[in-house]
Amino acid sequence: MTTVAIETLGCKLNQAESEALARELLAAGFQVVSPGDGADVYIVNTCTVTHVADRKARHLLRLARRRNPRALIVAAGCYAERASDALKCLEGVDLVVGADKSSLVEMLLNSGEGADCFVPMESGLAMTQEERLRPSRTVFRTRSQVKVQDGCDAFCTYCIVPHVRGRERSIPPDRVVREVKSRVDEGYREVVLTGTRVGSYRHNGAVLQGLVERILSETGVARLRLSSLQPRDLTPGLLALWSNPRLCRHFHLALQSGSGETLKRMAREYSLQEYREAVARIRASVPGVAITTDVIVGFPGETDGEFEESYRFCEEMDFAGIHTFPYSVRSGTAAAEMPGQVAELFKRERKEMMLRLARESAGRFRERFIGKRQEVLWEGEDDGFLSGLTDNYIRVLAPARSPMVNEILLVRLAAQGEGWLMGEHLAPASSGFPLPRE
Repeated sequence: MTTVAIETLGCKLNQAESEALARELLAAGFQVVSPGDGADVYIVNTCTVTHVADRKARHLLRLARRRNPRALIVAAGCYAERASDALKCLEGVDLVVGADKSSLVEMLLNSGEGADCFVPMESGLAMTQEERLRPSRTVFRTRSQVKVQDGCDAFCTYCIVPHVRGRERSIPPDRVVREVKSRVDEGYREVVLTGTRVGSYRHNGAVLQGLVERILSETGVARLRLSSLQPRDLTPGLLALWSNPRLCRHFHLALQSGSGETLKRMAREYSLQEYREAVARIRASVPGVAITTDVIVGFPGETDGEFEESYRFCEEMDFAGIHTFPYSVRSGTAAAEMPGQVAELFKRERKEMMLRLARESAGRFRERFIGKRQEVLWEGEDDGFLSGLTDNYIRVLAPARSPMVNEILLVRLAAQGEGWLMGEHLAPASSGFPLPRE
């Protein structure tokens, strides 16, 4: 069989699309392998949120060519959508596909390039479901990312995503429920609902709350996690669903700046007070919840005072995690033309300050759970230690016993390490559903 490797950059939506693409490839008779295995076809699913993401994409495309000079190299995704002409000229790239990757498998099947290696499995050579999924475990994660929505209508002044992803659109709820059921049948214990703006889910009157209710009632998924939400998404009805312990106690609530003036220049759809109230509602509704966020430093016009305001607001929110990155100019966005572009030196200094706060804040969050019992979904094993996550996104290590990857076990959380807690095994969650936690 022709072998295909997929490298993915960027957000959980990109991860979901790569996972879906891998499944399509397997169904078409290709063998999906790890990037280091010398594949016949390399697909780089790119991101273009920052110039760093662009640079990483170019590096991976060149690396793929070095790994196999005879391979077909495909640039796909958001960077390929935004800069297709530039990527077509990049040495070693054979095919450029934008954000819409729905026809990529058919293009590979019909490709005249490297025809000697394009020999998809004949339909008569049937594989069992187990055999077909086995190679996917080298590519797929322990949790499955399921795309429910795409596109964005917000047009924040710094963001290129609406320009490459297009307007908001949602996947029909019946299709989402079927996909979650399929992932459960394959043995996945956790599903993450992903999209550009998951909270904007709308399809023929169905909204996010109704979609989550259907998944919980119609599927046996042990854990259901939602990706990034906005403060205005958090209706009382939606928050009430977290009384079901199968919903993971983790909210990623993108902030971008803790300065009111900076938020206005970013054209974000909330005020600091609205954000503060949303955090308070979450914590009142979901005990033990982890709230994580994104913060941009060095946005055009950000003064020392505005950065200080942003820093203090993040201190006040006491996040379980802060993803910090410096503002990156994206041609075609409103912010690219704004006066007061911040020097790189100041961006780096502010990033380091925010990263220190992020480490301190995350450490305080983890410390609250030392001595408590929590369930962990084990993701992998290395050097005799298992590594996994609690439902509220705490990284846990524990001595490996028998093979436990993709199992949910109850542990007692002990000493804190560098970004993780040590866990002591207590019992397996044999039912597949959450056990009592503290």
